[in-house]
Amino acid sequence: MGKGRLEAFSDGVIAIIITIMVLEMKVPHGEGLEALKPLLAVFVSYTLSFTNVGIYWNNHHHLLHVIKQVNGPILWANMHLLFWLSLLPFVTGWMGENHFAPTPVAVYGFILLMAGVAYYILCLTLVRHHGKDSAIAKAVGSDVKGRVSLILYAIAIPLAFVHVGISLALYGSVALMWFIPDRRIERVLLD
Repeated sequence: MGKGRLEAFSDGVIAIIITIMVLEMKVPHGEGLEALKPLLAVFVSYTLSFTNVGIYWNNHHHLLHVIKQVNGPILWANMHLLFWLSLLPFVTGWMGENHFAPTPVAVYGFILLMAGVAYYILCLTLVRHHGKDSAIAKAVGSDVKGRVSLILYAIAIPLAFVHVGISLALYGSVALMWFIPDRRIERVLLD
C-alpha cells in the first residue's frame, strides 16, 4: 500500500488536535492586561503541548519520507500514536485549569510517555516491514534519543508529586531535545 493516505490522515488528526487545544483557551473577561493573569497557566500548558504536537508532526513527517510503503501493522501502529496524541488536549486543559497541580502534571507525563512508546513502536514496525538494511533502519538506528526521552518521562511522572517544577522541566527538556527535526533521517535522505 502507498503511504499517501497515512500521511494525509495523520496530518488531519494532528491539525484537529491543535485546533481543539486552542479552542480550550477561553477569552478573558476584562480588557486590561490583568485579565490575562488567570489564564497564564492555561497558556503555558498550551504552549508546551503545541510544541510537543509540533515535534511529533515534524518527526512523523520526516519518518514517512524515508519509507516506501505501509501495511496493516504500520497503520495500526500509527493509529496507536494518534490515539495518545489525541488525549493531549484533555490533559493540557486539565493541567492548565488546575494551575499545574501534581495529579494533572503526572497524568500529562503519562500521556507523553505513552505517545513516546507509541512512536517507538511505530519506528520498530516500519523497520520490521522495510528490513534491517533499509533506509528507515539506518535512519532510526539504536534510537538513543527516543529511549532517553522515555526514561525522562518515566522519572518525571512520580516527581510531579514531589515538585511539579521538576516534572515540567523534564518535559521541557525532552521537547528541547526533539525540537530540531531528527538529523539521522535527514542524513539518510541526503545519501
